[in-house]
Amino acid sequence: MMKLYMVPGACSLSPHIVLRELGLDFTLDRLDPKSGQTSSGEEYRRTVNPLGYVPALRLDDGQVLTEGVAIVQYLADRKPEAGLAPAPGTMERYRLVEWLNFVATELHKGLSPLFNPHFPEPLRAAAHERIGGRLAHLDRHVEGGSYLLGEAFSVADAYLFTILTWFPRVRLNVSNWPHLARYHDRVGARPAVREALRVEAEMQAADQKRNG
Repeated sequence: MMKLYMVPGACSLSPHIVLRELGLDFTLDRLDPKSGQTSSGEEYRRTVNPLGYVPALRLDDGQVLTEGVAIVQYLADRKPEAGLAPAPGTMERYRLVEWLNFVATELHKGLSPLFNPHFPEPLRAAAHERIGGRLAHLDRHVEGGSYLLGEAFSVADAYLFTILTWFPRVRLNVSNWPHLARYHDRVGARPAVREALRVEAEMQAADQKRNG
């Protein structure tokens, strides 16, 4: 059975959603970033990912795959009939890769410094302006369609939705981009997405209770 190494609320939510959308058998192994250990007792950097970050996916044969955009495409190709990724070699597949890279480089990495409470305000404002331009592009793109690739939900939508969930934590309001806000609500209403969010919220609630 595959195992997803994850941190609640982190970018590992994206493959978590994809696993549930596909109905694949998997377990979750939660990483404690402070101790470097997982809930199953593994020393994460030594046995999983020497770089120390999530997500990582341990495959059925014991190999470990890292990097979210690789993991979600691997998962989609495990069950191609579900349609979460176009067929390899098609132009539609390259469009998927295009969107996955856009989310990874223009949004995910762009937002990362904003989680630092000591990030200087002038730089924060500049980052908000730069990201705002990317979000305006997305807002126009989803105005006439349900998802990034049109009417079909794909792994790129799982990744973008994950990034959008971070907005309150980095002082961004998705309602400033109305088409994107509706997109966020539409993806968030999917049963697999709701279940992944529920599971991760319960993990975070247990943390708060344990820490007083």
